[in-house]
Amino acid sequence: MTTLEIKGDWNITKGKLKQKWAKLTDDDLQYVEGKQEELVGRIQKRTGETREAVEKAVKESCSTCSC
Repeated sequence: MTTLEIKGDWNITKGKLKQKWAKLTDDDLQYVEGKQEELVGRIQKRTGETREAVEKAVKESCSTCSC
């Protein structure tokens, strides 16, 4: 995944990621356009997951909404 195209349904996606990793906070999941790498890094740091696992989880969380 080279970019995260997360728009209006980000709250749904955040909720799904929080369900998967209860350690995540709203601050961890603050998405700012152009800061995709930082978002993935924050989730990685908080969860201890690999980059690939984080990207896959974000992609799966977005697949059920129109992100």
